[in-house]
Amino acid sequence: MFPYQRDFRYIFSFCSFCFISKRFSKKSKIDTNIFKLALGHGARRLHVSAAYRAKAKVSMSRFEPTSFVNYERLQSNIDIVRKRLNRPLTLSEKIVYGHLDDPHNQEIDRGRTYLRLRPDRVAMQDATAQMAMLQFISSGLPKVAVPSTIHCDHLIEAQTGGVQDLARAKEVNQEVYKFLSSAGAKYGVGFWKPGSGIIHQIILENYAYPGVMLIGTDSHTPNGGGLGSICIGVGGADAVDVMAGIAWELKCPKVIGVKLTGTLSGWTSPKDVILKVAGILTVKGGTGAIVEYHGPGVDSISCTGMATICNMGAEIGATTSVFPYNHRMRTYLEKTGRGQIAALADEYSDSLVPDEGCEYDELIELNLDQLKPHINGPFTPDLAHPVSEVGAIAEKNGWPLEVKVGLIGSCTNSSYEDMGRAASVAKQALDKGLTCKAQFTVTPGSEQIRATIERDGYVSVILGDVGGVVLANACGPCIGQWDRQDVKKGEKNTIVTSFNRNFTARNDANPATHAFVTSPEIVTALAIAGTLNFNPETDYLTAANGEKFKLDPPNGDELPAKDFDPGQDTYQHPPPDGSSVKVDVSPTSNRLQLLEPFGKWCGGDLEDMKVLIKVKGKCTTDHISAAGPWLKFRGHLDNISNNMLIGAVNSENDAINKIKNYLTGEYGQVPDVARHYKANSVSWVVVGDDNYGEGSSREHAALEPRHLGGKAIIVKSFARIHETNLKKQGVLPLTFSNPSDYDKIRPDDTISIRGLKTFAPGKPLTALVKHSDGSEEALELNHTFNETQIEWFQAGSALNRMKELQ
Repeated sequence: MFPYQRDFRYIFSFCSFCFISKRFSKKSKIDTNIFKLALGHGARRLHVSAAYRAKAKVSMSRFEPTSFVNYERLQSNIDIVRKRLNRPLTLSEKIVYGHLDDPHNQEIDRGRTYLRLRPDRVAMQDATAQMAMLQFISSGLPKVAVPSTIHCDHLIEAQTGGVQDLARAKEVNQEVYKFLSSAGAKYGVGFWKPGSGIIHQIILENYAYPGVMLIGTDSHTPNGGGLGSICIGVGGADAVDVMAGIAWELKCPKVIGVKLTGTLSGWTSPKDVILKVAGILTVKGGTGAIVEYHGPGVDSISCTGMATICNMGAEIGATTSVFPYNHRMRTYLEKTGRGQIAALADEYSDSLVPDEGCEYDELIELNLDQLKPHINGPFTPDLAHPVSEVGAIAEKNGWPLEVKVGLIGSCTNSSYEDMGRAASVAKQALDKGLTCKAQFTVTPGSEQIRATIERDGYVSVILGDVGGVVLANACGPCIGQWDRQDVKKGEKNTIVTSFNRNFTARNDANPATHAFVTSPEIVTALAIAGTLNFNPETDYLTAANGEKFKLDPPNGDELPAKDFDPGQDTYQHPPPDGSSVKVDVSPTSNRLQLLEPFGKWCGGDLEDMKVLIKVKGKCTTDHISAAGPWLKFRGHLDNISNNMLIGAVNSENDAINKIKNYLTGEYGQVPDVARHYKANSVSWVVVGDDNYGEGSSREHAALEPRHLGGKAIIVKSFARIHETNLKKQGVLPLTFSNPSDYDKIRPDDTISIRGLKTFAPGKPLTALVKHSDGSEEALELNHTFNETQIEWFQAGSALNRMKELQ
């Protein structure tokens, strides 16, 4: 347990030496000088809390020396809310409610009310930062109100190797990088250059700390929960709110508790915790909730291992995930040059762990002693299998057993410990004269990780010798930035990765690729064996000399014994005054395009809209706005809109990107038909299935329908981030009150949305559906709009509303 030094801020100054000395000797190691100063005579006597505050002024990061960790505000808000609710609080509640804009009056009801919050900082990756910064420019504000950063990690395509791929990316994306660099300089945003590493690893190494609230324009922002942070993935419009100094809205999350007992050991890794949880909760089981890990088993997991678990929590739809502050986090903070934050966290540690007796909306218990290595997939990250069984399951289902490529790294698993454990497996094979049967790639998470594992021999001596190719410090194949050449499109094959997401065609644009997600050490073992039908816990390999041998369980240091090697300096500080910096966007650019405001609500009901497409089955943001080669258009709304819904399955014909244009009677691609409707002043809607918009935070999946004339998306249920993104852009995200009403919609229907003149929170709307045979039926539609969000809709977008209020 950590010393509860926070108590000393409340000790009155004129008290007996004996009383205070007892308190200090029992509960604190407070600085002797502060002790003397507090009890000094005459003019030197200060209130203990004032002296404490002087000591506690600690910078949030080395890059922002004048922005300070504010545990006092966090604790004050927690005390106010705990007194109001009169019950113990979960850790999630402490950090979230600790950032309330108005803790005295905010209505708090888990799963129902909307909270107005004041996050501490914003982070944006380069693909989403383009639209976020374009929206911020449109706001007319001179500078960001909170510490913010841009990270160049998404636009680097994997082809031949790190050095060459990075050089090519800098050339190909020069215009975008120049825009982001200059926009960051003008508006006070820190800029991490290409080659710095993946946004989430950079945040963990530099910006996350226990109790901070960070929002990031990427769905895997929850990675920071491994350092006791509440880090939430959002769309760019949400980031603009926070950067503009506006209170940010979030539906008060429920809290799912995951109690861990036992100890990780052998081949079982932190990744297996979330692979197992994903199998339990499925891809939508965490929607609207924070997953909070706790229990004695937590202490057997490294800080970066906890980050791995929180990172992949995005795949169960969770708002975010978090672990309680412990000695593993303290050690990581110290190793990454943030010992002062660790010391301060020690003093406020009771605010950084759950209260005893707190209650969860749902509780899952996992015994780590019994947890076995898992592998999830294909085509969805919640299809969980023990590694010992996946071979037989693959044979039964006709999945290719041969492993074509093994890929380790990504924002989920690219820590020093991950690389060390994978290297320990590779070294065993090398010692027996073996190399990988499958292709093998390694993606370091950051320049610091790359430099450190290279110094310590993991790269050239072990991973390279076993047959691995080291890619750039970037997302690469994990997000589809992979120029894969070994199989043709449509060819069935299997890959295994240490990534987080494995939707159809996500990694290599090949819908026939069967992608499986597992830990780096299991990926390495399967790449060496060359088959899914290999269990390293029990099965044998054949050495070069014919000897049979079994791999020993992996091992790897949690943190480097010789400290981290920072590598190259890749950070650009914003100047103190960026007002004279010019941000250019060429009107003829095909990569960047200044935004035009969307039109306001017409003031009445939305009449006779065409059904553009009735989507069948899973429809992720990858289906709505594909990544891969389309990433280059993320700053150009009109160009990227040419990928709208091209991956979605049309219920009419089970085809992809082939829908009927009911104005011409001909079939065409989804974006083309949408553009034709828009050109003829015909509004349209999309009808979809369950958990519509799961996956990435990319707001382009909401911007594109709005840009091409879409007015509403009507589905069985939404993923959280996508629903919010639609609201932000003035689109109506609506759900069938009766999910079976989905079956009543026909592809040639026209739909009118009634009730918009009296649009109000909690009041359903009505869809009047007109069928081509002349019949009609009225369907009730639910929504989750609050009063502020209704104002966004009426103004045409949240950005329009922001301008109205200036």
